[in-house]
Amino acid sequence: MLSRVRVWLNRTYAENVFFMDQLRRNPSDRAVEIHATHGDPDSPVLAAADTAELEPEGLSPAAYVEYALAQCSRRGIDVFVPRLHQAAIVAHRAEFEAVGTALLAPTPEAVAVFEDKATAYEAVRSVGVPVPPWWRVRTAHELVAAVEELEADGHRACFKPAAGAGGVGFRVITRAPFSLLHLNGFPGPHVQLDLVVDALERADHPVDWLVMPRLEQPEVSVDCLTGTDNRVRLAVGRTKNGRRRGFTLHEQWLEPARLIAEGFGLHHLSNIQFRMFGDRPVLLDVNARPAGGLHQLSLCGVNAPWAAVRLALGEDPGEIVPPFLGQDYTVVSGLRPLRPVSLPAQRVDETEPLLPAVPAPATEPAPEVTAEAGTPATARA
Repeated sequence: MLSRVRVWLNRTYAENVFFMDQLRRNPSDRAVEIHATHGDPDSPVLAAADTAELEPEGLSPAAYVEYALAQCSRRGIDVFVPRLHQAAIVAHRAEFEAVGTALLAPTPEAVAVFEDKATAYEAVRSVGVPVPPWWRVRTAHELVAAVEELEADGHRACFKPAAGAGGVGFRVITRAPFSLLHLNGFPGPHVQLDLVVDALERADHPVDWLVMPRLEQPEVSVDCLTGTDNRVRLAVGRTKNGRRRGFTLHEQWLEPARLIAEGFGLHHLSNIQFRMFGDRPVLLDVNARPAGGLHQLSLCGVNAPWAAVRLALGEDPGEIVPPFLGQDYTVVSGLRPLRPVSLPAQRVDETEPLLPAVPAPATEPAPEVTAEAGTPATARA
């Protein structure tokens, strides 16, 4: 009988509750126990884990490595999937291996290349992968010059931080003056150029942004699983065009993704994103970590998290080809339970009775309602 596998996810995205679900429902029928740590006590990954702890705040990268090594040793972690302080952690891979923990993460060199988007664009362009035109800007003058050059070529300009993930800080430049039209509906990504320039001129420090043309859909995110031999075992594209999502195995997306994953040591799970610039795909971003939407590959009959854990443990899953491509779909919000306020605590047994779907019938008379804004008298006691 195979022993259980102990997996740790640190301060990861809420969507990785589905990553955890897939590990438990693995096709090998192997027992998996999951440890999770986070800085937010209300993160759903803590509730989804078998054991959970709040992470200490304010640790330097070096101090966090010591904390992580202690966690792995104390918890008997077999596979660690690091997100927070990934660069510092992968630099100490040998020390984690010494305590019996495999890192499900790329090489230090790959992390360094793809931490900075400008460095990433230069690197992938050198191996023949198309990238959009881009400018690195730090001042208002540089921003305006880049925007004017893009607009002269008929493009809409946008900007984003040179380092970051998840679309944080992404904005589309507009010259339309601020008006009530911008206060209707939900807030969008558009921001007035004059407001950005004013903010930059008043700032007490420079920014570090990339300015580029607004790329068109479809957006295709290629999920890759790559071995330490630099050979891709799995590559599937997830397409996004507005609300509609789907899958693709077209080589115009997969070939450049393989070239990047294999050429830069993006071992284990990575996510490589493309969009259209004119009539050709260009690189949008490279994530040296599992994507939050990785679980969506289950619609193609693929359990990518489990294949990655097997690979980290030295059990080569071989080339993985989806047996079919799932139908188009969309993404909607769902419900996940949270832990009680007190932590640490073990996972609540799923056999516990749930709260009723509707309130129980009242056993006491309803409180008297006064004319004072309809406030119950008991509420004012």
